[in-house]
Amino acid sequence: MPHFHKFVKPSAWRRGAVLAAALLASLGGCGRSDDSANKETERPVLIEPVHLLRQGQVRDFVAVIRPKIEADQGFRVSGKVVKRLVQAGARVKEGDVLALLDERDLRLQKEQSEAELSAAKMALAQAAGDEHRTLTLHKDGWTAQAAVDRVRAVAEEARGRVQRAERAVELSRNSLAYATLHADSDGVVMQTLIEPGQVVAAGQTAIRIARAGEFEAAVSLPEDFAASAGEGEATVTLWSKPDKHYRAKLRELSPSADATTRTFAARFTILDPDPAMSLGMSALLDITAPGSRPMARVPLSALFNQGRGPSLWTVDADSRLKLLPVEVVRYENDGAIVTGVKEGEPIVVLGAHKLEVGRKVRTMLRPT
Repeated sequence: MPHFHKFVKPSAWRRGAVLAAALLASLGGCGRSDDSANKETERPVLIEPVHLLRQGQVRDFVAVIRPKIEADQGFRVSGKVVKRLVQAGARVKEGDVLALLDERDLRLQKEQSEAELSAAKMALAQAAGDEHRTLTLHKDGWTAQAAVDRVRAVAEEARGRVQRAERAVELSRNSLAYATLHADSDGVVMQTLIEPGQVVAAGQTAIRIARAGEFEAAVSLPEDFAASAGEGEATVTLWSKPDKHYRAKLRELSPSADATTRTFAARFTILDPDPAMSLGMSALLDITAPGSRPMARVPLSALFNQGRGPSLWTVDADSRLKLLPVEVVRYENDGAIVTGVKEGEPIVVLGAHKLEVGRKVRTMLRPT
C-alpha cells in the first residue's frame, strides 16, 4: 500500500494542519462560560471624604458666657448687717434668705406705730360719741348748728388720724420684713458686696444674682461688622468643648462704640444651652453672613474638566462613579477651594482623567 505522504503536496499538508488547529481552538472556546468572559472588572480608586471649611463671610469673636439677667439686690431699709447666708457661686431658689439686718430699731418703730394707732382709735371713739350726742340734742332743738359742725369736724379729724396710724403700722411692718433679704428668682450668686457688721443704706447693692437657665454670649464687635451682625447665622463654641456648637441670636447691640476700643458691645442669646455650659466660660462666636455657601478644600488631582466646567468624581451607593459639578472659588498651592459639595461626600483624589461615568469601582480610603 503506497504511503499517504507520497500523494499529498507539502504545502497542502501545512494548510490542513493550520485549519485543524484553528478548529480545535474554536471548539475549546465554546466550552467557556459567557459570564466569566463578560464579567465587569472593578477598578480600584483612591477616595477621601469631603470636610467643609468655614470660608466666605465668616467672622470669629472671642466671647464670654454671661447671664441674660444679672440683678443687683439690696435691702430696702437702712441698717446693720448681722448675717450673710450665701457665698459667691451658691445656687439659690426664689424666696431663699440671703442676708439679715439688725431688727431692733425696726421693731421699736413698729411698736410705736401700733401704739399711735391705738391712741387714734381711742380718740376716734370719743369724738364719735360726742358727735352722736350733739346730733341728738340738735334734733331735739337743745343745741345750735355751730356746735354740731364743731363736733363733726373733730370726729372727721379723728377718723383721718386713725387712717394715718394704720398706714404707719403697715409701713413699719413692711420695714421690719425688709430687714430680711430674699432672692427674687432662681439663680446663681455672682458676687457678695456686704459683710456682717457693715452698715448699709437703703437700696445699696448687697448681692448680685444671675438668673438660672438664661445664658448669653457677650462680645465686642468692630465698627465694620456691627451693623450686619444680626443678619447672619451665629453659633457659639465653648473652648472646653470644641466639638459642641450652640445656636445663638443677637438680642442687644450697643448704640454707641466704646471710647477706648472703638467696638460695640453685643449680647447673643444662646437658644439651646445645656448643663455643660456655665457662667464665665470662654467661648468662640462665629457669625456667618447671609448668602455664604459651604466650601471645601480638595486636591488639584481630584478636579476633572473636559470643557463643561470643573467637576469631581464621586462614588454612589452602588459603588459606581458619577460626576459632581462644582464651582472653584480659588486655587491654592496644595489644592482648590470649591463649592457645591456636602460634608462627608467621598471623592476620587487620583486618576480623574482615566475614569468614566457609571464604572464599577473598588474604593480605598486615602491614608491621612
